[in-house]
Order: sequence, then structure tokens, then C-alpha cells
Amino acid sequence: MKPDEILQDRTATSVPTVAAPARKVYVKTYGCQMNVYDSQRMTDALEADGYVATPTIDDADLVLLNTCHIREKAAEKVYSELGRIRDMKEERAEAGRELVIGVTGCVAQAEGREIIRRAPAVDLVIGPQTYHRLPEALKKVRGGGKVVETDYALDDKFEHLPQPKRTEIISRGVTAFLTVQEGCDKFCTFCVVPYTRGSEVSRPVAQILAEAERLAEAGVREVTLLGQNVNAWHGVGPDGSEWGLGRLLFRLAEIPGLARLRYTTSHPRDMDDELIAAHRDLAALMPYLHLPVQSGSDRMLKAMNRKHSAADYLRLIERIRNARPDIAMSGDFIVGFPGETEADFEATMQLVRNVGYAQAFSFKYSPRPGTPGAELKDQVEEPVKDERLQRLQGLLMDQQSGFVASLVGRTIEALIEKPGRQAGQIVGRSPWLQPVILDEKAGRIGDIVNARIMRTGHASLFAEPA
Repeated sequence: MKPDEILQDRTATSVPTVAAPARKVYVKTYGCQMNVYDSQRMTDALEADGYVATPTIDDADLVLLNTCHIREKAAEKVYSELGRIRDMKEERAEAGRELVIGVTGCVAQAEGREIIRRAPAVDLVIGPQTYHRLPEALKKVRGGGKVVETDYALDDKFEHLPQPKRTEIISRGVTAFLTVQEGCDKFCTFCVVPYTRGSEVSRPVAQILAEAERLAEAGVREVTLLGQNVNAWHGVGPDGSEWGLGRLLFRLAEIPGLARLRYTTSHPRDMDDELIAAHRDLAALMPYLHLPVQSGSDRMLKAMNRKHSAADYLRLIERIRNARPDIAMSGDFIVGFPGETEADFEATMQLVRNVGYAQAFSFKYSPRPGTPGAELKDQVEEPVKDERLQRLQGLLMDQQSGFVASLVGRTIEALIEKPGRQAGQIVGRSPWLQPVILDEKAGRIGDIVNARIMRTGHASLFAEPA
């Protein structure tokens, strides 16, 4: 007998059908925007399997931790979280209620069965390449087994994951992520991505355009193209020619209703002429570029296997700014890579002074098992890393504050995204990703309005309609 059916004799009085309550899934996301996108895709796949998403872990029948493996502390946070969820699972079992625990993402891919050894309460481990197998894996778990799915799939995962319904797109708002590329072939010596996400794979043009059109039809105004190395994307266009990311952006800009485009994360070696031309010619392509360099020292760049020099990077920045003078730059920096001297660090500081960043992310080097960097000698001592990181972050914060202050008095375009926290306010998004606080009379959600920046807050811009 199925749980959602009541069997009855033909002569019996009709009894209304009683549906079993839907199972609930809670997904906690760590790390990059690709993981945010993947978490939503997993939720979509599970909704087709009878689950509904819940924002509260206490309500969940299934908990998924979508993990990041870029830094050691990120992985340890996952194991700490699993300890807390284990206690919840034990309490549920005493009350006769089941709780299924799954680990997904890059830690799952890297550590596989080791996760179940360290955290026996985990029922399911599934890597980023096999999310379309998630409903099938959960059936095996409900059958009493533990499942580890980390084999690289030969199938196209983009093809297998279900497309969100129009109502689901609308509920997510007027901005959206769209994955176009996954994996990386660069093999930087500090990075685990080639080992956890695999080699570079580009999503087919037709799939990208179809999803972008669905998003626009549902009211999405701004799309961010995602990839571990997004500007390495390439595909065969409808005309049979090979397209790069620049050509794709030109085509996406033609979709009615799609007013804004972004992409992340980039590698300097894949910024070609057509992509720079897109920054010059496409008003829809926002004047904000995240272009990681990691270090300003050629010696460190070589040790990192970046395959570009500091001078190469600075020349590229000059070309991009000549094409789009109002562009704001963002970047990534690693402090304390093995063998880094004070002179190497000072070269990084000088590069930062030369570029001038509107935003940047900086981290202490963390050895990741299985990467060449973890085997290098001359590991930098933690107190030295700490002191250098503080100096670098101080410089970057000064630059960020200067950029934000330069916006006061300017009139910018803001995409209205949601109601504000305070009554009578709405929140927009600037071309450079800052929240813009406006009076609710300035426009409706989805509108792009002219806003004059009056003052700045800690992380926001306060504006009035221009």
C-alpha cells in the first residue's frame, strides 16, 4: 500500500485521500557562488523527488552540507557542523523520527569515504559532478545503506539537472546565477579545484541561451555567469563557429528584459580581445571585474604556477581600463605562500598600489593535501602570515573606502531588488554590487532607477532618486 493512499472497499463510503506530508530538505552552503548555484540545483532536483526546501534545520528530514575545500579551516568547520547535526540525529532517533545527513561539494569530492569514517552519522557523500544522481542515491539511503558518489560523470550534469519552474525563478528575485563553465585546467599549486571539480567543461550555447531566456521571461533583470575559470568558456554557436565568452555576452545582451550581465571568476590568461571588447561595447556588462592575481612577486607567481608575470597583469589592467574607464577592479591575494620573503610581499603591496582595487579578498596561505604547494619547503610561519595579512588588508580597506567615498554626489543606476529592513525603504544594487538604500517611492522591484548617492554606510550607499 502506498503511504499516500487509503484503500477501500467499493461499497464503502468515500473517504478523502490523505497525502503524506512532504519531506523537507535544508541545505547549508559554504564557499563560492558556484556552490550557491549548485545548492539551488540540488533543491530543484529534490523537489522533483517530493522534498520541499526549508530555511530551518530543525524542520528538516534531510540536511545537506554543500562544502568548500579551498582552505583547511573551511573543511574543519564542516566536521564541526557534522558533530552538532549528529547530536540532532540521535535526538530524532530517540523520538522515532529519521534524519538523513548528506555531505556534498568539494570536501565530499576530495575526501569521499573518509567523511563517513570521521563522521559515521553521515548517510550520503556526493561530489559536484554527480548531483543529478541525488534522488537515486537517497533511495539507496532510505533502503538502509550508506552511499558515496564521487566518480566523475561522463554524462553532462547540466543536461540532467531539472530546470526550475517559472514560479520558483520569480520567488528568487530579479538577479540570478547561471553556470556556463565548470572545472579548471590551470593547476595552480595552491588550489584543489582541478582535483575536486575536474577539468574545464563548457556548457553548450543552446542550453545557456535557453536558461537565460527562461530567467528573463520570469522577470530576472541581472544574470551572473559562473565558472571556476569562467572566461575559459567556449562553445559552438548556432552559426557553427567557435564562440568565446565575449561572443556569448554579446548574444545574451540581445535577450529582451535582460538588462545587466556579470561574470566570475576569471583568470588573467583567458582575457582575450573579444572579451575586452565586450566591456567596451556592452552597456549591459557591468563595470566591475573580479580578476585574481594572487601575488605581485614574479617569483611567487612562478611558484604558484600562474604562468603570467606581475607586468603581464598590469598591462592587462591598463587595456581593460582603456576599454572601460569606469570599471572597478576586484581581486584575490594569497599571503605567506611557501618561500615568500618580505621583498616578495612588498611586490604584492606595490601591485595593489598600482592597480587600486574597489574590492578584494585576501587570505593566509593554507596547505591543501594533494596539492603541490603543500609539499613545498620554506613554509612561512603563522605570525609572519598574520602580520603581512593585516598590512595588506589595511591597504585594501583604504582603497575600498576611497572608492566608495568617490561615489558620493554621483548619479548611478540602481537595480531595485527587495524591500528594505526599515519601513518605507527599498534596496537596490549598484553597478559595483553595493546595496543602495532608497525611499520606496523610487520605484518597484525590478526597476532600474537613477539614484544620486548622498552618503555611505558601513557596506551600503544611501541615495535619493535623481
